[in-house]
Amino acid sequence: MFGHLTKTLGLVAALWAGPSLAADVAATSRALVFGPGDASRAALQTVIRDGQRDAIPALVLGMRYAGRGRLRSDYNRAFTALTGQPVNDWFDAMLWQEGHPELVPHPSYRELKLESLRRIDPEFMRFLGGERSRRENMRIRLEEISWGGVKVDGIPSLDNPDLIAAPEATYLLDDDLVFGVEINGDARAYPLRIMGWHEMFNDVIGGKPVALAYCTLCGAGVLYETSVAGQAQPFVFGSSGFLYRSNKLMFDRQTDSLWNQFTGKPVAGPLVGSGIALKTLPVAITKWSEWRRKHPDTRVLSLDTGHRRDYGSGVVYNDYFGSDELMFPSRGGGGNLRQKDYVFGLRVPGGAKAYPLRAFAGGRAINDRVGLQDVVLVGNADTRTVRAYGSGGRQFTGSGDTLTARDGVWRVEEEGLVGPAGQRLPRLPGHIAYWFGWQSFVGGQSEFYDG
Repeated sequence: MFGHLTKTLGLVAALWAGPSLAADVAATSRALVFGPGDASRAALQTVIRDGQRDAIPALVLGMRYAGRGRLRSDYNRAFTALTGQPVNDWFDAMLWQEGHPELVPHPSYRELKLESLRRIDPEFMRFLGGERSRRENMRIRLEEISWGGVKVDGIPSLDNPDLIAAPEATYLLDDDLVFGVEINGDARAYPLRIMGWHEMFNDVIGGKPVALAYCTLCGAGVLYETSVAGQAQPFVFGSSGFLYRSNKLMFDRQTDSLWNQFTGKPVAGPLVGSGIALKTLPVAITKWSEWRRKHPDTRVLSLDTGHRRDYGSGVVYNDYFGSDELMFPSRGGGGNLRQKDYVFGLRVPGGAKAYPLRAFAGGRAINDRVGLQDVVLVGNADTRTVRAYGSGGRQFTGSGDTLTARDGVWRVEEEGLVGPAGQRLPRLPGHIAYWFGWQSFVGGQSEFYDG
């Protein structure tokens, strides 16, 4: 398929990869990932001739790091020959691989993958070295973990960051979006223009240890309570530098376990099988002017983060946020929404549901039932703001700061709805995300609100 190789070329390939290249999947796989051009071409011929489908994950890995320039078309043709799927690049091959979980890599693949990661940053072995990356010890596929372009802590978390009073935050524009959190009366604002550079904060709000895990690629900022029963200290999280289906894999600094940012569950490392799942807490995205109006005593992140970044409005990830395209592969999405349409995702006991942000155009309340619970959602698509509450079976109308039910006017507050006689209905934990992110990690257990 790739033309006749001369005897000299065949000798070069054999000397580099060993004499059993034709029959040895391990040697072939290594040539696909690390071989020089001549050895790579020989290996491509071998996998096609011998139908070495268990070398496909190594072929995909090689497509990212080795299959460039003149070799790219050779790698693409080999992939198509083995799978029947035409591809243009590594991105397409990863999408195919995600859709074929039945394909088990050759045993040699694990060390090839680890070696490729060690060459980028030896610190990656904290998460996947030793027995951690064995298939039986992981909750995700090693072949679907991809390097996100940074080293460990290359996106530095903000740990107990400096906060200032609202009047001091002269750097913020009224239209700047913030993550707004209030716990036990303690109101905080974490601007997205800062959090986009850090993607994680570890803090204590209202006496409660929390972490906000913000995946810029999937548009989701999830607030987690980091105190867990049976753990002596709250977990402290950072960014590993790894992605899984275009979702960041965070890690805890106590055990170096990898966690799925979207689900709050460990997927590799000592905590796999522990049964630990972080509790989600309410968080809202809204404009700074709106948050400040509702919470004049709020504190907000200072620009003095200890890191040199351009925290200007609309700077971080501006091109990505303005594009319909994904930067890394994920098959999530489908239906009537585009992959990067925003949804508000709500997970409660007994069920989950995604609400397209456009359903809140102009500001409105939606009465619904999710799982076993009657709920009301109050939102405004213009500010990407949605808050969810238990409704206690009531039907609410209105929007903004107040809602109306048959028993009177209710105030919309961060920690709950407050009724005319002081009754309270609880706030429910939900968050904004891109549609593909929600579908990738919750879609199988989720309903969809179609209005």
